[in-house]
Amino acid sequence: MNMLYADYAAATPLDSRVLTAMQPYFSDDFFNPSSSYVASRGVRTALEAARERVAHWLAVRPSEVIFTAGATESINLAIHGVMRAFPEGHCMVSAIEHPAVLNPAALYDHSIVPVDQKGTIELQDLKNQIQDTTVLLSVGYANNELGTIQPLREIAAIVDEVKNQRRKKGNTHPLYFHSDASQAAAYLSLQAHRLGVDLLTLNGGKIYGPKQSGILFVAAGVTLKPLVMGGGQELGLRSGTENVAHCIGFATALDIVQQDRQEAVQLQSALRDELQTRLQQALPQTVVNGNLKKRLPNTLHVSWPGIDGERLVMLLDEHGLQAATGSACAANKQTASHVLQAIGLPQDLLQGSLRLSFGAQTTPEMIPLIADKIITAVSQLISEQVP
Repeated sequence: MNMLYADYAAATPLDSRVLTAMQPYFSDDFFNPSSSYVASRGVRTALEAARERVAHWLAVRPSEVIFTAGATESINLAIHGVMRAFPEGHCMVSAIEHPAVLNPAALYDHSIVPVDQKGTIELQDLKNQIQDTTVLLSVGYANNELGTIQPLREIAAIVDEVKNQRRKKGNTHPLYFHSDASQAAAYLSLQAHRLGVDLLTLNGGKIYGPKQSGILFVAAGVTLKPLVMGGGQELGLRSGTENVAHCIGFATALDIVQQDRQEAVQLQSALRDELQTRLQQALPQTVVNGNLKKRLPNTLHVSWPGIDGERLVMLLDEHGLQAATGSACAANKQTASHVLQAIGLPQDLLQGSLRLSFGAQTTPEMIPLIADKIITAVSQLISEQVP
């Protein structure tokens, strides 16, 4: 990669090993896995082997893994699937979820659970907001802007407590716990039952796999209504001929990042910390956002008072550094980050923020170069401020 790229939270390049694994299914092994002849059965075998590999990393049954066309579809299947099954139900989402979570939830009776100034879910507020009719709770494993890691096990314990109370009262409403783990998959354990989730979303485009690939883990016993009906593929939850190449690619990418995650955590956290130190030393007004103790190892979110973050990103781009103010979705619409608003970041810092995220191609030699470009650009914008 002949550029300084620091936006891996938005997109990752396709791993060459993933491409190699996918290629036969575009041409030689193009057969429909639902057909009955020998060649198709071979494709079906490869598809189910990919499902088993994904299930291994989640420590779940292969029958609980549903392949989807990316995280957005996976999330929509989780939210719409539950809420359509229980139309009188209530759902809850955290204030810093991706729009793929917030927008579907907004179509139903819903509540927004606040976070603290570090972007961590307020557990007591969450507990207080659960209603007798709440059937779904969605909290992301790690935030896509701040990198803050949420205490999923503690949240799951609250969910279990509510379920026990409901059983004693004769309340038959289910309470399902969903988590979007798109940003977490390369760095954190994904064992679903240890995390306490009933539904889990993963995204191939964030783990060096093909874009528009992903899965939804659906625990046995969870009731969902499908969004797409047809031939009944994916246990009837996602009809349509399977995109075998993308399923194979997703499973291969997940294998690689989960096998390498401990090394990646060690390396990328060191790179992140070095960049943070360089920025703070050269620019004392640097504010580091998020939970500094519980955050993704590859993510650094910083702000400087009084500067224009969008102008900063364009200036950096002109000098060969690709970074972002926050979510690519929000940046495309040029709207203020709802994540930064949710943590109560002051307006001057909210407008002057920068998200830097590293990945497999980031090397130690790049960090001084990245730091110098940011320091130069921020210093220029500060010098232009009206006294």
